[in-house]
Amino acid sequence: MAVYTEVSFSEASALLQQLDLGELTSMQGCAGGIENTNYFVSTQKNGQHHDYVLTLFERLSFEQLPFYLQLMKHLALRGIVVPEPHANVQGELVLNVKGKPAAVVDKLHGASELNPGPVHCTQIGAMLANMHLAGRDFALSQPNLRGLNWWNTTVPEVLPYLNDSQTALITQELAYQNQVSTLPNYAALPRGPIHADLFCNNVMFDQVAGQPVLSGVFDFYFAGIDAWLFDLAVCMNDWCIDQASGTHHAANAHHFLAAYNTVRPLQAAEKELLPALLRASALRFWLSRLWDFYQPRQASMLQAHDPSHFERILRHRACQVRDYPSLEALT
Repeated sequence: MAVYTEVSFSEASALLQQLDLGELTSMQGCAGGIENTNYFVSTQKNGQHHDYVLTLFERLSFEQLPFYLQLMKHLALRGIVVPEPHANVQGELVLNVKGKPAAVVDKLHGASELNPGPVHCTQIGAMLANMHLAGRDFALSQPNLRGLNWWNTTVPEVLPYLNDSQTALITQELAYQNQVSTLPNYAALPRGPIHADLFCNNVMFDQVAGQPVLSGVFDFYFAGIDAWLFDLAVCMNDWCIDQASGTHHAANAHHFLAAYNTVRPLQAAEKELLPALLRASALRFWLSRLWDFYQPRQASMLQAHDPSHFERILRHRACQVRDYPSLEALT
């Protein structure tokens, strides 16, 4: 959440008043992330304090935004705790701020847990399964824009920046993932809307009686229609690894998979292909971080992510064949 487009206090104030969200009292740019311009904004209305997030989308178009915002509204109506988007008087969720598509959504309360344990993984596993089930009747459709097609077009763009070992790894893995995509088992994977970016920093937890309780999930702006299993793989490559080394965290994985499986039992093809999709998820985020690192955009407060983190994860995942006791427990 960098700041690429500067929005003044008066501009934000006028927008919030148009949305009938109250009088703007404070506004702060957000430093985390790299895709969009984000501001935390607070208002007063009828004597009450309210917190929102104003987002200007730097890469997504006016035509693409309805999918994400309508999905968030759809999930909220089905009991999934997500930031609810606010419409203008015309009923539009996609707003126009300084010529760019924008949205104002509720700000979630709580804090992210960047060093999760089994209790956090149990809750995120169950929530993810419920989110997948809640999205089954979502009417809009859009592919995962950072899926296989994007990998195939983007790998050639980053190859000039890689050493021989990295070049061998990324080209071999891309070939492997293209092969996986042709398998009948892959085509049979259950699909629907996925978050596609459900890292620890996109989930909030509150403390209730001294225990962490999941209080919300946000940043749906990579969402698309894809295999639900890919969503699991994205989660496991952040929630179920050792952050320092990128190695598999068996205890977290066991609790995550067991909780997910309790809500939505995994199919045989999903159990078989999870190791391959863990590799796919590692490739996707290594590639996107390489792309952003070597082809950066100017932004105030920009904090680029380290590409080597997901390179390490991919190397570990590529060496693992069936080292998943959690999967065996589910069969």
